[in-house]
Order: sequence, then structure tokens, then C-alpha cells
Amino acid sequence: MSKPPELNSPAPAFTLPGLQLGQNGADRRDYQLEHAKGNPLVLVFYPGDDTAVCTKQLCSYSSAFDRFADLDAAVWAVSPQDLDSHESFARKHRLTFPLLSDTSRTVAKQYGIAVPGLGLRRSVFILDGHGVVRWKHIGLIGLSFPDSDTLLTALKAS
Repeated sequence: MSKPPELNSPAPAFTLPGLQLGQNGADRRDYQLEHAKGNPLVLVFYPGDDTAVCTKQLCSYSSAFDRFADLDAAVWAVSPQDLDSHESFARKHRLTFPLLSDTSRTVAKQYGIAVPGLGLRRSVFILDGHGVVRWKHIGLIGLSFPDSDTLLTALKAS
């Protein structure tokens, strides 16, 4: 199994299907890490749609969406569920950022956060505009997560 990327090292590249809710419905497309370069990216790995802690985490980040945008930062959230599950979850909770589907857990493995038989570790990576890891949090149990203020402070420092 891969190890998580070190601070100040390039984040593993990937392409995943994802969706983002907009005024005209759900926009489904592929998301490539390469296309995120130029601006900071908060890359959130979460275990599952519509679970208690994941819902609380993603809703808190969605509530701070404008504050992330003020720093020119995007937020992408990745989990093993498919796009239909993501769309239902996003609509139910009005999530404003893209939800990406890693059904094979390939990207979770690349980032060293896959847990065989259990899914993945709740993790957040902040990448700078060049795709370099500037901050990370990898949960051991997954019952807690860094709050929006912590992520915004890390973004400002990177």
C-alpha cells in the first residue's frame, strides 16, 4: 500500500468522475487534478455519503464555501460511493462543491489512506496552485475532522 504524500511533495495525479450541483441541475464530468492547478485545492476524502460525521463535515465546508472562494481555493470531496449516491447526498444537503467518485478506491490507495476491508481514512490535503501538498490531516479513527477555520488558516499559510 502507498504511503500518504509528504508535505512539500507533489500530490498524486488522478482523474475521477464527479458531479457538482448548479442552478441547472447536476453537472457530471471527469475531474482531473491537473486541471485544478493554478489555485489552491482542498482535497477531502470522506468514508460515506449521508453518514453522520461525513454529513456534518461536508455541510460545514459547504457553509464556508464563500470563505474558501475568497482565497481562490476550490474544495473537492472524494468517497467510494457512485455518482447517483453523490447526487442524492448533494441535493439533500445542498452541497456546493464537487463530489468525486472513487468506487475502486484507486485514488485512496494512491494517497495512502485506503483501509482494506473498511474503506478509507477521513483525510484532508491542501494543495497549492502547483499541486504540491502544503498541509494534511489523516484521521486514525475518522470520528473527527478539521473544521473550516483550521483549513482556512492552513490555506492562508501555504
